[in-house]
Amino acid sequence: MKKNKPSTLFYYLALVMILLSCNALALETDADQPITIDSNTATYDDLTATSTYTGNVVSVQGSIVVHSDKLVVYFINGDADKLVFTGNKAKFKQTPTIGATDITGESFIGHYFPKANQLVLIDTATVWKDDGIYSSDLIEYNTKTSLVNAGEKSSDTKRVHVILKPKQPTQKSTTQ
Repeated sequence: MKKNKPSTLFYYLALVMILLSCNALALETDADQPITIDSNTATYDDLTATSTYTGNVVSVQGSIVVHSDKLVVYFINGDADKLVFTGNKAKFKQTPTIGATDITGESFIGHYFPKANQLVLIDTATVWKDDGIYSSDLIEYNTKTSLVNAGEKSSDTKRVHVILKPKQPTQKSTTQ
């Protein structure tokens, strides 16, 4: 299946929009919340310090919610260090601030580093933020600052595609 390649203008426009649109901070309490996981099956391997969850996996940490087919949690000294989500497609959402529109995204593979507040979406990744849609094979999202970085600076073949939707004018109510 051949993918359409966006022009260089889209790449630069994406970087500008990312820098301009990331002023809001994510909910401060997200990082302090426990991670809860629901799934059809769960396995813990003490030798590798990993736990694997399969089947309709839902993981939640504060306002961050991820749905995936499979989740593998890697532990270091008893703490969850890295969570790897896979699925057709794994989906996430987060409320950046109270009353704000959720940031949502999806990809076939996602790596979440809870201590670093970093979510890395890999393989056909898309993030919807406000009136922008960011698509790339690699998107990094900071769950604390809501900063979105898309694409790889070292590669011209892995492009970023951005769609910026114009804001709709507000409708005035006609009450009499």
